Amino acid sequence: MAKSAIAQLQQVRQPKRVESLPEGARHWGPPGASMIVSTPAEVDSILRQVPAGRVTTLDDIRQCLARRHGTTIACPVSTAIFIGIAARAALEMRELGTEAVTPFWRALRSDGSLNPKYPGGIRLQAAFLEAEGHRIGEKGKSRFVEGHEAVLADLA
Repeated sequence: MAKSAIAQLQQVRQPKRVESLPEGARHWGPPGASMIVSTPAEVDSILRQVPAGRVTTLDDIRQCLARRHGTTIACPVSTAIFIGIAARAALEMRELGTEAVTPFWRALRSDGSLNPKYPGGIRLQAAFLEAEGHRIGEKGKSRFVEGHEAVLADLA
């Protein structure tokens, strides 16, 4: 049986520091770049820092992780996966009656667009964001938070 997202989030893991990017990932950073592969719990804790009325992006979360760990970059693939785990765990917790869940909907794609891979897709993310006062616009097939650059959270 597959683990629930809550179980994945609560699983005790340690971040992994990679001192030299593997061959297939060298395009992610400059020569000699180091990388952190974080944990679902750490990514969840960063998402919880984003207050209502503010948003963040995948790139901002990755930069925050890299600063915390003193590396050049944070792994883009694992960070995106861990945001997804935090999102699924938040909705599982909500189904169990928890009201104060991780506000995953405040994490946008790097270009400010909504993330169709979140549980509930773009429709649910847009509903949460609109409930917090954000205006959702459209560009082609993408939906985005209008003026998201002006409401980016400062991640520590």
